[in-house]
Amino acid sequence: MTVTKKFHTVEKIGGTSMSRVHELRDTLFIGDRAPADRYNRVFVVSAFGGITNLLLEHKKTGEPGVYGLFANADNDQGWSDALNRVADAMREAHGQVLEHPADVASADDFVRERIEGARSCLIDLQRLCSYGHFRLASHMNIIRELLSGLGEAHSAFATTLMLRRAGVDARFVDLSGWRDEGEHTLEERIVAGLRDVDLTREMPIVTGYAQCTEGLMQEFDRGYSEVTFSKIAALTGAGEAIIHKEFHLSSADPKLVGADAVVKLGHTNYDVADQLSNMGMEAVHPKAAKMLRQAGIPLRVTNAFEPHDPGTLIDDTAADHARVEMVTGLGVYALELFEQDMVGVKGYDTAILEVLTRHKVRIVAKTSNANTITHYLDAPLKSVRRVERDLEQRYPTASLQARNLAVVAAIGRDISGLKVLSRGLAALEAADIELVAIQQTTRDVDAQFVVPRGQMEAAIRALHEVLVEEKKSLPRLAA
Repeated sequence: MTVTKKFHTVEKIGGTSMSRVHELRDTLFIGDRAPADRYNRVFVVSAFGGITNLLLEHKKTGEPGVYGLFANADNDQGWSDALNRVADAMREAHGQVLEHPADVASADDFVRERIEGARSCLIDLQRLCSYGHFRLASHMNIIRELLSGLGEAHSAFATTLMLRRAGVDARFVDLSGWRDEGEHTLEERIVAGLRDVDLTREMPIVTGYAQCTEGLMQEFDRGYSEVTFSKIAALTGAGEAIIHKEFHLSSADPKLVGADAVVKLGHTNYDVADQLSNMGMEAVHPKAAKMLRQAGIPLRVTNAFEPHDPGTLIDDTAADHARVEMVTGLGVYALELFEQDMVGVKGYDTAILEVLTRHKVRIVAKTSNANTITHYLDAPLKSVRRVERDLEQRYPTASLQARNLAVVAAIGRDISGLKVLSRGLAALEAADIELVAIQQTTRDVDAQFVVPRGQMEAAIRALHEVLVEEKKSLPRLAA
């Protein structure tokens, strides 16, 4: 890979922004740049918005896509019909971003080849597993990877066609391993894909999914594209990693507190990014952030549709003064285990963690005292109920309770000396919001207020007003 500038960037575009990628052609990709300045940039793309939901399952509602229907194939045609819906959605998506009939035809052919290839694979697997020696369950992780890769390959291919038509020397870099008979690690896959790319004159458009022996889906599930993006940045020694979203990283959701009330973060650090990931903000996947942090590569989060705005820089710089930078919330289930015999006995917490890990339930926060341990869980209710049943069998004399709550966090690089807890308590009381629990860690990077789920948005507004709006030190976002 050839690089001549002082540094190159590796940039990721999310699914929602990808659905408007044609709008980015004349701004983010080309804009007012001279032809030579268009290059030394690697773009890692997600699938077009909604496609991965159709391929796997809906991220928010859990409605099954092709994967879910194939895994529970009571009706053999259900998953195949769902695959047809994916093909229709793909054609609609690239039809909105491609203008030339020849490009549309090429993209249609690409979709047909990939979709029918996947269909043949699934049919063959069903037939194979009709024999008693083969079990479908042992292949489902591979199927999930195969299906997921279809979305990124499609969007990367369509984006490459669009840019070439606009005069950009774009190259489609497919890391999905389609019809590849060899096995590669993630590093080997990336190195092979970019080996002969000349960044000084080519713009690689890389699939967010990479097929590898580590199995990205198994470890990171749908956070895999950011892991691929971070690994590329680390391996190529990028000067900066950039994530383009459809919004600025700001002090709260503008839809909740008002566009005139929020402030753009502008500059923060990886410690804050970790807290945001924990609260489901998805500024960057925590494993991806760790990779960039260890490689010494700063991360920038920008609004894709405001290309001249520098966005927010995330690095290891300490805060120059104490400040609450963001207020955000997450709906959780508080799983409380009370056991009188717990006092002075070790092992209860370890056993609970083992059950939570086995059921793949994510812990947002936890508290404990002499006889009670409470975990705040980001999980569907059905998963929480399974955990409850296992713990009831393990501790038959314990009392278990699951409550539908929300954790609202005030986050900043340094919130020491701001009296966040006392000011926050006063704000919640003034807004007549019930406080269930409260805690602040010794690192002084966040304070958490636990409130009823139905009062989460009101709590965010109340805390933002007293902790951010009264201490504004950055310019407001444009309305």
